[in-house]
Amino acid sequence: MKVPFLDLARQHAAFMPDIEARIVEVAGSGAFILGPNVTALEQEVAAFLGVEHAVACGSGTDALHLALAGLGLGPGDEVITTPFTFAATVEAIEYVGATPVLVDIDPGSYNIDPARVEEAITGATRALLPVHLFGLPADMHALMDIAAGKGLKVVEDCAQCLGARLGERVAGSFGDAAALSFYPTKTLGCFGDGGMVGTNDANVDRRMRRLRNHGIDDGGEHVMLGYNSRLDEVQAAVVRLKLARLDRMNQRRREIAAHYNTVLGAAGAVVPAAYDGAHHVYGYYTILLPDRDVLRSKLAEQGIATALYYGKPLHRHAYFAGSCRAHDMPVAERIAGQCLSLPVFPEMSDAEVEYVAATVARLI
Repeated sequence: MKVPFLDLARQHAAFMPDIEARIVEVAGSGAFILGPNVTALEQEVAAFLGVEHAVACGSGTDALHLALAGLGLGPGDEVITTPFTFAATVEAIEYVGATPVLVDIDPGSYNIDPARVEEAITGATRALLPVHLFGLPADMHALMDIAAGKGLKVVEDCAQCLGARLGERVAGSFGDAAALSFYPTKTLGCFGDGGMVGTNDANVDRRMRRLRNHGIDDGGEHVMLGYNSRLDEVQAAVVRLKLARLDRMNQRRREIAAHYNTVLGAAGAVVPAAYDGAHHVYGYYTILLPDRDVLRSKLAEQGIATALYYGKPLHRHAYFAGSCRAHDMPVAERIAGQCLSLPVFPEMSDAEVEYVAATVARLI
């Protein structure tokens, strides 16, 4: 059996009649950028997150950038984040001229460790940027307590977790701003690139709306140096269709993960853990094994595609090794050397899920 890591064509086939109708509607409207679908999506995402405002933009990276800029972060400021994430998390900090400060992760959740955050705070620290990695929310209660005590801003990186919850609250509703990605591989993806920022702060919302559109205010005046980060109508229309089915798709991810957990945990793999009160949506399903590379090669021979998220922490990359201030991070380095992500997408058949689980268990 051949099992892809992700099959977007299979996913979109289920939506295709509705998607085609929406695209024809957009084409006939003549409104292609920041039109009615974008406005509606902003309202729908804000309601989904449980926040007052949501601002659409061109990508998840732009969402992080706009969130930090909207909060006024800039040169001389330090932003504490994790080394075990995609580069965009740190790039956005550098885009506003701030300094990324990397601290180690929790060995159970792989998210940023609140205890390490406290140790890294200096007089220059202005914000925390936790990543809800692989679909599991970071410990936002502890992080928000730290931020409140130190007067820090908090930006949540929700690129991999849309739909995840802590208790009754959706991840993305805790901080001063939350950055979402609609990149096609995410839990909620579009046909190209796209992103959004959620916030409860009307002033931050207003500033981000100007920044995304060349610094133009409601009167057409350029009042600041802005950017070109405008979501198009086709992407918004596609995301709106999928948003209505997101909880159902995430539940399928959880079902697949539950089967993997049972089979692979019994075989000796370290499987993903969700702490009490956390609703994991498994944007990626990642196990830990000391002989990860050997297993990955054998799985490829059996037709099972895998991926490394992330095979090298950011502070070990050539550029970020020089641009970030980094503390000792033995946990991140150990996990980076053992992590392996298996296929987990809502359209997987039961036969594919069983084949992946049984093959991995047999090989380890």
